[in-house]
Amino acid sequence: MPHLLHIDSSPRNDRSHTRRLTAHFVQRWRDSHPDGTVTYRDIGRNPLPHVTEEWIAAAFAQPDERSQAMQDTLQLSDVLVDEILEADSIVAGIPFYNFGMPSGFKAYIDQIVRVGRTFLFNPDNGESTYTPLVHDKRMIAVISRGDGGYGPGGRNGSLNHLDPHLRTVLRFIGVNDLEIVAAENDEHGGAALVDSLESARRRLMRLANDDPS
Repeated sequence: MPHLLHIDSSPRNDRSHTRRLTAHFVQRWRDSHPDGTVTYRDIGRNPLPHVTEEWIAAAFAQPDERSQAMQDTLQLSDVLVDEILEADSIVAGIPFYNFGMPSGFKAYIDQIVRVGRTFLFNPDNGESTYTPLVHDKRMIAVISRGDGGYGPGGRNGSLNHLDPHLRTVLRFIGVNDLEIVAAENDEHGGAALVDSLESARRRLMRLANDDPS
């Protein structure tokens, strides 16, 4: 049974382009996968805590050496990791803030990049110190940008630090199948924004039907 993890990270509500676009994707995905299930996580309206000294100590302790307090500290992180591991596909709405990801989504990344859960660390292996533990997942990152030209070769491409960050950190844990769907020109409005949103919707509809073209 196919399983989709749906994440929204925009702090906006009705004014959020990424929320509307992920909702379009999920509706089409449900139509194409009537036997599928969807898990929803809204980290825009319900922000996640940032990691703390206690979190780090707990995460790097051996599981059988964790106190009850350590286990409690990692409880939310464990739930978030389980959601990733149980899903076949992930669609995440991510606004483009100051040339990168918003702090709320970075908090999510920090909660799911976990030694022993989503990657292994072996300092004695000189060729491959880190081993990904997340396999056979596809992620569709739905991104909204205020200006245009942030894609490869675009006039603002060198300022786009979100796309490469996503690729790097997701590959690190084993999510190698990443589709980036961006809507641009929010600050310009008008036809430029309308055309970009429509292009993003069309591509998301194809991806929801498992058509990567």
